[in-house]
Amino acid sequence: MKVKNWISREPITIPRTAFIQDAMHLMQEHSIRHLPVMEDGQLVGLITSSDLRQFFFPAMVEDIPVHQVMTLNPVTINANSSIETAARLIHDYKISGLPVLDKKKLVGIITASDLLSAFIEVMGLLKASSRLDVIVGKKGGLAEVSRIIKQHHCEIISVATESHSSRRKVHYFRLEKCDLKPVVEALEEAGHKVVAIMD
Repeated sequence: MKVKNWISREPITIPRTAFIQDAMHLMQEHSIRHLPVMEDGQLVGLITSSDLRQFFFPAMVEDIPVHQVMTLNPVTINANSSIETAARLIHDYKISGLPVLDKKKLVGIITASDLLSAFIEVMGLLKASSRLDVIVGKKGGLAEVSRIIKQHHCEIISVATESHSSRRKVHYFRLEKCDLKPVVEALEEAGHKVVAIMD
């Protein structure tokens, strides 16, 4: 899935020459925590609610312009990048959001909250579903497990993998609600080990 499908479009922005109290007002008015800072139609910085926490009293912010507090050259992401790439950047840089660019033009913001919503949808966590945790046998592999599941009229929503050095990989199959008993029997008969069922 691409970032452009999950961004907050038409982001609220602030000019580089504005003052901190203007930024605070915009964040409160629109219930946001990220403000791209613009100059001549170009992104020049980013100011977040975290940047403003040090300014407790209104008197402290009267004459301080945004450009003195903003993050210069913030980490950005292309609108056509994957949400996995966005998640990696947010994790690696320990930030809470990314300005999204398309041909150097600001087109939106993607936040950690947006990414969480995207992954919840991809994993099908809010749908009525079942889960099978399977250690795939040496013969047939993942393709065979998927084929057996589909043969029993179960639709795969998502597959995740966990690997530990002390044991073989566990594959987590999230399925649309279906009768798991014949699936489990068929998988084990084919040499795969079902280690957990969540129905």
